[in-house]
Amino acid sequence: QVQLEESGGGLVQPGGSLRLSCAASSTIYSANHMAWYRQAPEKQRELVARIFGGRNTDYADSVKGRFTISRDNNKNTVHLQMNNLKVEDTAVYSCFMMIRGTNFWGQGTQVTVSP
Repeated sequence: QVQLEESGGGLVQPGGSLRLSCAASSTIYSANHMAWYRQAPEKQRELVARIFGGRNTDYADSVKGRFTISRDNNKNTVHLQMNNLKVEDTAVYSCFMMIRGTNFWGQGTQVTVSP
């Protein structure tokens, strides 16, 4: 069983930046799909960014050009760099990994963007 732990959430003003991290309890070398999702109050969970097939990336239209997903195999970690944050980015952000055909989720970290 792989445990995922997110960190880096918090309160930031519009235009600010945050860097989320998701640390896995074991190696992520064989993880072929890693992603960040978010869920805002009274909204459905949505895919924010994903990294797959090694280092291919894909982003939701709403975050393209502002967010960057990356992986660090040496530290068993996936990051989400979030720049130029907007109020509408406020949500609970959760990490996802698929490792050897099994899906794993983190518990989530709150990101609040407010003046």
